[in-house]
Amino acid sequence: MVMLNILVGGRAGQGINKVSEIISNVLIKYGYYVFNYRDYPSIIRGGHNFNVLSISDKLIGSHESKVDFVLALDKNTVDVHKNDLKKGGAVITSDEFSKFGLNANVALSAALIKILGIDKKVLFDEVKKEIKDSGSLDAAEAGYNSQTIKFNLKKLNNNAKILDGNTAVAVGARNSKIDIYFSYPMTPTTNCLQELASNQIEDNLLAFQPEGEISAVNMALGASFAGAKVMVGTSGGGFDLMVEALSLQGMSEIPLVVYLGSRGGPSTGLPTYTMQGDLDDALRAGHGEFPRIVIAPGSPAECIEKTNEAFYLSEKFGALSIVLSDKHLAESEFSYDSKINTPLKVQVKRNVPGEKGFVAKASSYEHDEYGLSTEDAKITKENADNRMKKYSEIQKECKKFEMIKIHGKKDSKNLIIGWGSTKGAILDAIEGQDYKFLQVLYMKPLSDEIKKEMLKAKKIILVENNLTGQLGKIIREKTGLKIENRILKYDGRPFTSDELKEKLEEIK
Repeated sequence: MVMLNILVGGRAGQGINKVSEIISNVLIKYGYYVFNYRDYPSIIRGGHNFNVLSISDKLIGSHESKVDFVLALDKNTVDVHKNDLKKGGAVITSDEFSKFGLNANVALSAALIKILGIDKKVLFDEVKKEIKDSGSLDAAEAGYNSQTIKFNLKKLNNNAKILDGNTAVAVGARNSKIDIYFSYPMTPTTNCLQELASNQIEDNLLAFQPEGEISAVNMALGASFAGAKVMVGTSGGGFDLMVEALSLQGMSEIPLVVYLGSRGGPSTGLPTYTMQGDLDDALRAGHGEFPRIVIAPGSPAECIEKTNEAFYLSEKFGALSIVLSDKHLAESEFSYDSKINTPLKVQVKRNVPGEKGFVAKASSYEHDEYGLSTEDAKITKENADNRMKKYSEIQKECKKFEMIKIHGKKDSKNLIIGWGSTKGAILDAIEGQDYKFLQVLYMKPLSDEIKKEMLKAKKIILVENNLTGQLGKIIREKTGLKIENRILKYDGRPFTSDELKEKLEEIK
């Protein structure tokens, strides 16, 4: 089995992501699977930034804590990561390529490609496509000639694609025929705004940046009321500002999809790092009682499909749908070879302003069938009952979709429960081991199958990227079953596969 981890480090602005991109695309064309993790501080220039690019001949969804190569664009990278090298690992610096200026990153990419034994033509084709600067080919030539072949990777027949979570959410929105995306830029969902804005005319949609998050969500409700299919993108701090409007959605029943990308909190917290700390917020934010759907994909492929489901459910039931992700899933790049489900058709069948016979309005007040404000006790109770009935209908509809997935050894009595971006590290950690992994995709409504799987297991282990095991608390609330064994990480960094494997062994 081929398994290599390459760390690419330097200062912001030196082209670290471009190194990873060139190497990733070359390896994808060569039939290999890749995973790219991005680690960077909340500054525009300078600082210490690095990516960990993992390569395998089998599907991979995480990186390891130790690396085989360090590609260093500055001295600080060597100092910080020299102890992260595996035995026999090597450091390649950009010192001898400094004459190429910004193209030193291209030379570093080429140096690694030569070490891996990949045909120079594949590299050059990629460099020509990605970089228009004529000096880039000279840098690639110099980098390639600076090394000797050590691995001689053979070309494989795998046909994988590579995608990050933000782009995948944008694809799911396009598949749903979104009309308008409202978002005020906030890490880690900013790239979804950029992706949807890149081809607005061709995709027949509008990507709009208002002056803030409160404006974004209220504009979205107004546009949806008028018949548009809308989505709002934000992170935890922005989501908090939107809470009043979420309750407005609950009362008005105007369809609304929210893309929530978590990062380290509370407050500003760790703006460019990851955490699964916003699950409670997604499930409960807003005053009063009203139905909502919360879906947490664990890979870009699932982001595409589950975003589409979120649009479908929101429009069909006049409900709030939240697609819950985090920085690790949103900004990491995953290769995949699975076929994406045929998109569900999202149709606006409700009456909207301007149509014949439309006499209703929408406001934040309790209201009668025409949207006219009322404080009548009977109508108030009927409306509350109807909202609860609608949630029951949503629960039935969601059973048509994959609310959970079972991975690993299907008859194992060792059950791991996790969600979202932990999926990749869990799958890599349990490869060939006696574990079953229950991945929860729908947080609300929660699948009845979870309790059934738990009752079949002898040992249950909860894996979450937060402090309190928020999914575990929800499961206990809904099933009465407490998960005693918990592996929780909350330092802003995702699980690595070797780290998680070691912790699982300690419990086993």
